[in-house]
Amino acid sequence: MACASRTIKILSLWIFLGCVPLGLISCGNNTQQDRDFKVFRYNEHSNITSLDPAFARNPQNIWPTNQLFNGLIQLDDSLQIRPDIAYHWEIIDSTQTYRFFLRKDVYFHKNKVFGKDSTRTVTAYDFEYSLNRLIDPEVASPGSWVLQNVDRFYAENDSVFTLQLKQPFPAFLGLLSMRYCSVVPKEAIDFYGNNFRSHPVGTGPFQFKLWEENVKLVFRKNSLYFETDDQGVRLPYLEAVAITFLPDKQSEFLQFAQGKIDFLSSLDHSYKDEILTSRGQLQPKYQDWAYMITSPNLNTEYLGFFMETSTPEIRSKSLRKAINYGFDREKMITYLRNGMGIPAIHGFIPKGLPGFASIEGYTYQPEKAKALVEAYKVETGDANPEIVIGTNSQYLDICEYIQRELEKIGISVTIDVMPPSTLRQMKSSGKLDIFRASWIADYPDAENYLSLFYSPNFVPHGPNYMHYKNDGLDSLYREALSVNNINERKKLYTKMDSLIMEDAPVVPLYYDMAIRFVNKNVYGLGINPQNFLFLKKVQKKR
Repeated sequence: MACASRTIKILSLWIFLGCVPLGLISCGNNTQQDRDFKVFRYNEHSNITSLDPAFARNPQNIWPTNQLFNGLIQLDDSLQIRPDIAYHWEIIDSTQTYRFFLRKDVYFHKNKVFGKDSTRTVTAYDFEYSLNRLIDPEVASPGSWVLQNVDRFYAENDSVFTLQLKQPFPAFLGLLSMRYCSVVPKEAIDFYGNNFRSHPVGTGPFQFKLWEENVKLVFRKNSLYFETDDQGVRLPYLEAVAITFLPDKQSEFLQFAQGKIDFLSSLDHSYKDEILTSRGQLQPKYQDWAYMITSPNLNTEYLGFFMETSTPEIRSKSLRKAINYGFDREKMITYLRNGMGIPAIHGFIPKGLPGFASIEGYTYQPEKAKALVEAYKVETGDANPEIVIGTNSQYLDICEYIQRELEKIGISVTIDVMPPSTLRQMKSSGKLDIFRASWIADYPDAENYLSLFYSPNFVPHGPNYMHYKNDGLDSLYREALSVNNINERKKLYTKMDSLIMEDAPVVPLYYDMAIRFVNKNVYGLGINPQNFLFLKKVQKKR
């Protein structure tokens, strides 16, 4: 009866999504259920380009490499720094020196590079090799910037690894949690060369088994993994991880509804109304077999103004502020994202980081917006202000909503929809007066967000796509780099965010939320503000 009910629901999904089923869905059998009992399955709709942690630059590469590799330290789901291969560390502020003391029970995955079905322990010299490889120009890792503030690093002996910074950088430990900083064995790099991308050898809870690119990827349990749970049981609990590569999100959703994958991450417009109510609750028909978990996500969605343009509308602070005041962010989130997001009314720093909600940003004030538009007309003599917003199709609905609202206050809006690659290129080259963009944190410190407004970071030297410059902010930013106390640093972050809101080089839209829809037979799958996937503590019920 339960399977019949599930079948009817799935068939209704095909109708909802405009698809035609190829056949009826069977209930399966106990043998299949037994095989699936300890296998976690998910779909990656984007391409995985490499399993080498030196190239873990985006979520689709970071998620699988999180299962295969470890670093010196790690972050928990609250973004607190925890031991990983380093069980202890000390910081000598006077010399900006970090000394890490390593566990002696960490083994690389068994692999032929160590001899037939053999392995060896990890030492500090492996970290010295791995970080040297990260900054090797011939490797050309996109993560080499992580060590740009490091003067030198070296192994003192097998179990002590030391790094010394060129100058203070309080967020440095968070940087070391990035997958780029994973330890890899020289033997495997020497043996596989460029093919290490598809023959990874790490230390993680799972080890590589099979990769048929764009079809399937399989990891198996690492029986030598060093971490245990609170009861002393060795992790991981699962026997395997299986990843598929359906590029279509509707098909991915149907796979989830059929129980063929164990969870969905993020909310796509193609099924958001099917699975969520308008108030962001799981629809009743899914509640008997699935659950939803959410978290603030370290991602600010925004519109950016290119400040060095000659366009008078963009150069006018009055008009930039009018755009900020001219639309209702709360209504936008409610109706366009089913409540899955936090209206960006507190500046640029997102929820989840020190400095969030310390200032008042822009709320919906249409009369004030209209007055600012009139002020612009007086300033410039331009009676018909017009702007063009560059975006990709994924955010067209949000831009169209802003378009309708701004036209009510007297600003004519054209939307230029382009492929994501074109948008990135034009944004980087200053060819768009206004562009829709996201900033997802590389590491959990508000400095990462404020770096977008530091003038030495004009693209291509950094992420300041707006070419925004404020001498006061630059001074505060440099000062914050030398302040280790987070409460004192937060005060400086708040001042910087206030300056940004006053100058309005951006229009913060919303602070994103990480969302996961999970089959009820899965437990132990957490969620974190970086929306990274960790499977070492996940279990499945029969």
